[in-house]
Amino acid sequence: MNYGFIGCGNMGGALASAAAKAVGGENILLADTDLEKAQGLAQKIGAAVADANQIAAECDYIILGVKPQGMEKLLQNLPLQGDQVLISMAAGLKIETLSAMLGKKASWIRIMPNTPVAVGEGRILYSAKDISAEQEEAFLNLFAQAGKLYKLPEHLIDAGTALSGCGPAFVYLFIEALADGAVTCGIPRETALELAAGTVLGAAKNAIESGKHPAALKDAVCSPGGSTIEGVAALERNAFRGAVMEAIEKSFEKTKELGGTKK
Repeated sequence: MNYGFIGCGNMGGALASAAAKAVGGENILLADTDLEKAQGLAQKIGAAVADANQIAAECDYIILGVKPQGMEKLLQNLPLQGDQVLISMAAGLKIETLSAMLGKKASWIRIMPNTPVAVGEGRILYSAKDISAEQEEAFLNLFAQAGKLYKLPEHLIDAGTALSGCGPAFVYLFIEALADGAVTCGIPRETALELAAGTVLGAAKNAIESGKHPAALKDAVCSPGGSTIEGVAALERNAFRGAVMEAIEKSFEKTKELGGTKK
């Protein structure tokens, strides 16, 4: 079974790297408009470089790592050979829209991964149409090394994109802000960044593994009259939670807008 990646950018490259761990680089073909980028990745993961036409001719699973604006042109010129599975990571583009762009029936999986797939801690949301149980199992195996996969009804994918797809950027901002605050208190920059990132990592792991509500975990840190509740009060005065909620809502709106892109 062969797997082809058309588009080897940050996300496509990270997914290809994870896929190589699961199925072996020798079963992967890579194509990108930047030939050097494809060659560099191929050498790293033991894959081969091809073009889109070769991938369409030889691969059972074709991962489309192109931007929404470039998807229609790609699909209209993709010479598919038969019962292949197309996997799109283009934000906002519904399977119905992708099918219309292609102009013929195909098996589709729509995914939304996030950048932590690069370290095997990603979250990949997906919806599928016209695929068999065996094809879905092969897809899940392909990206098992990238992180956790969540099957969602397609009408929830855009909302999930705003959370897990865009969310890492918000977390990175928070890490930077935590470190900046520590630097103002005298901690060296490098140490502050390491402490901030490690604190977020530990807190996230505790939230997942304990199964407790975040509010309960927060309360456990906030002693009466203590330092932590003073900091929480400062965040609340500055509408911290409201700002985060609005960030998700704005990202959701933009994702839906991208789905209507015509150029």
